[in-house]
Amino acid sequence: MSEQLKGFIHTITEQQLNVFSIRILQKGHLLAHWDRDKDQRRVQHSISKSFTCMAVGLALEEGLIHLDATLGDYFSYDHVPVAQRNLPSPQELRLRDLLRMTSGHDSPPLWADERASLTEKDWAKYYMSLPLDRVPGEQFTYSSGDTFMISAMLQAATGQTVKDYLTPRLFDPLGIHDVEWETSPLGVTLGCAGLWISNEELSRFGQLLLQEGFWEGRQIVPADWIRQATSQQIETTGDGDWGKGYGYQFWMCSHDAYRADGAYGQLCIIIPSKEAVICINSEEENMQGILNAVWNEVLPLYTQR
Repeated sequence: MSEQLKGFIHTITEQQLNVFSIRILQKGHLLAHWDRDKDQRRVQHSISKSFTCMAVGLALEEGLIHLDATLGDYFSYDHVPVAQRNLPSPQELRLRDLLRMTSGHDSPPLWADERASLTEKDWAKYYMSLPLDRVPGEQFTYSSGDTFMISAMLQAATGQTVKDYLTPRLFDPLGIHDVEWETSPLGVTLGCAGLWISNEELSRFGQLLLQEGFWEGRQIVPADWIRQATSQQIETTGDGDWGKGYGYQFWMCSHDAYRADGAYGQLCIIIPSKEAVICINSEEENMQGILNAVWNEVLPLYTQR
């Protein structure tokens, strides 16, 4: 089924973009797919964040948490910075601030390299030991630490890890079984990264998003939550498709699309106007190059139908 993707394959080959797999769906049907070798489970990096977002929507629906819940509602540590310079304490950070990555840090905590070298095993304690640099809620700064704290809040609110909470509610209904999702030293689902699934499994998640949480005859994630999460909640200042705004753990795109994305070219692109889902797995730093190939070579496949 790769004949329709000749233009895309030619572009990524010519530009030496290290793409492993692409799947394109319309109205729930597979239009075309291509795998360099075979589709297999790979780490999804920050696409993991968008799965964590689904756990938030479910916990909200179950009344277990609310968007104005604060870190201080769930975590109490000694030596947490007090409010200073007219800035709040990290204890006052709200779930909605974390979801749209407006926590007020100039240097976001818990990047991959820092996580690998951190001696403090309680990452929530570490995060909350860091004073804020600006007022939360006003300026976007991409932060994996913010998403880790969402995962930690959810675990405190639900009594389960995000992975365990999502298993019967999301993974099982989608037929995604025996999921591996990396954890912190204290067993908190990483949330921000570390989820291992295949590109085909990712395409099921994409179709769920397109259908606003409806799957095989039942609503498994609230439609209103998916609409909120995939609408712009804060402006971004990046280049290209990174400057189109951010929702709740989702990026806005050109072409009235939105996406979950992860480092090195993990992409789950939803184009509601085309009823389209495009999923890509890669190991490639030039993610805008991959997106450009999608807009130039894949998007026209939908307009021809």
